[in-house]
Amino acid sequence: MAIKSMTGFARTEGATGTTRWAWEIRTVNGRNLDLRLRLPPGFDALEPTVREIAAATFQRGSIQIGLTLKRDEGISEIRLNEQVLAQVLTAAGRVRELTGAPAPTVEGLLGLRGVLETVDVSETKAETDQLAALLLSSFREAAAGVVAARVSEGLRLQTVLLDQVREIERLTRAIEDNPNRTAPAIKRRIAEQVARLLDASSSLDPTRLHQEAVLVATKADVEEELKRLVVHVAAARETLGTREAVGRKLDFLAQEFNREANTVCSKAGDSTVTALGLSLKTVIEQFREQVQNIE
Repeated sequence: MAIKSMTGFARTEGATGTTRWAWEIRTVNGRNLDLRLRLPPGFDALEPTVREIAAATFQRGSIQIGLTLKRDEGISEIRLNEQVLAQVLTAAGRVRELTGAPAPTVEGLLGLRGVLETVDVSETKAETDQLAALLLSSFREAAAGVVAARVSEGLRLQTVLLDQVREIERLTRAIEDNPNRTAPAIKRRIAEQVARLLDASSSLDPTRLHQEAVLVATKADVEEELKRLVVHVAAARETLGTREAVGRKLDFLAQEFNREANTVCSKAGDSTVTALGLSLKTVIEQFREQVQNIE
């Protein structure tokens, strides 16, 4: 299963006899699976199966499912109302006895109101079951279309995310290789700061200042954060190469990326390192935004 976006759309249409229908499925990003159905009156019995199919097809996202259905004018047939006809014949016989009138013609009898009646032909249970089966088959086709759309969009997002991971790695390496965060550079900056403090006040204890400087240097070291960023980069690449739903994993990695970048920026003692850290945070935020669309 390829990486999928949570954005997709599909529509399928079908017809049988006098009935025509169309399914539409729209999906957008969502933290969990949220199914919303809109079925026409009289087709509520389809809902449990439709939900079951959707739950088996989609893992995350806001899913809107709609069915529209139209029927042509119902098929009608003419039926002879034998009860009415019998009453008419009885009355006609009595009239003949009383008046000697001729027997009524067939055309005359059929023209009397109520002898012939028009009735709509109702669907049999077999026909109702057949229509339900066709509708569900059409829905499965629409769901497969949405999956195809989400896969296509997922491939595009995968390319974007891999580019962003490469940029995160580049900026991490740039911070790691920055000459201003080497031990000699840090030592020189701290020595300059200590010298300024000593010049400002002769009462300061040089030994205590040295100890404080070592502590500051230790706190300013971002080596561990950079190592963790490298590990997270490898994890992101591995996750993007898997064939399963990875949206939640990538969301967690985005949070971890951001945590390390924030620490790098807060501990940076040099403006160039800070600038790189801010650029890193920008790319990570872009990564996080794209991840919100991954199933």
